[in-house]
Amino acid sequence: MKLLKMMMMTSAMGLLLVATPGYAQTPPAGQKPEQQKPATPPIGTPPATAAPAPAPKPPAPFPEGAKFAFIDIQAVASNSAEGKAATAKLDELRKKKNTELLAKSNALKAMQDKLQSGGSVLNDAARSQLEKDIEKGQRDLQYAQTDAQTEVQDLTNQLQGEFQDKLNPVIEQLRADKGLLFIFSIRDSGIIAAEPGLDLSSEIIKRFDAASKTAPVKK
Repeated sequence: MKLLKMMMMTSAMGLLLVATPGYAQTPPAGQKPEQQKPATPPIGTPPATAAPAPAPKPPAPFPEGAKFAFIDIQAVASNSAEGKAATAKLDELRKKKNTELLAKSNALKAMQDKLQSGGSVLNDAARSQLEKDIEKGQRDLQYAQTDAQTEVQDLTNQLQGEFQDKLNPVIEQLRADKGLLFIFSIRDSGIIAAEPGLDLSSEIIKRFDAASKTAPVKK
């Protein structure tokens, strides 16, 4: 069963972004260097995203004889133990990468400041070497940003796959237990109105958490 547009980690899927400071050009002889714009540090929080789904309300009675039901995947991801654990892993990685990017950004800014403040007193060799170091620092920062984005996205994809693989059997077992023909993902189905009792999100979360506690630990 394919779970479309899973929102299991809405707050953690933002990619890291860092602006590369502009290269400080050498001012003409006798001219005071222009004020350099400070380096933009890595964004410490992800871009604005959709608000996490609220905790499911107490379930209404399931309609007797119903053959269809639905669940809110975002609610399951936001409120289940597996979803919260995945979000925590992504938050930890993003924080680590932002710290690394901030360090590189600050180091680059320090070199730019040095070139600005000492540009008129540095000899040609020292100025040339500092300019080369700044160029290298800019390239390193850009590469580090790309690598960080890739690493965060790779972990996101991995955790989403693991989440879906663990959740699917729980959904299928609930479908079989209730004798249902279908369980829809309400956010992907196009349904705009439904009997509240057909929402099995709370039951799925309970079963999912119970299955997570009893699942064998991988060695």
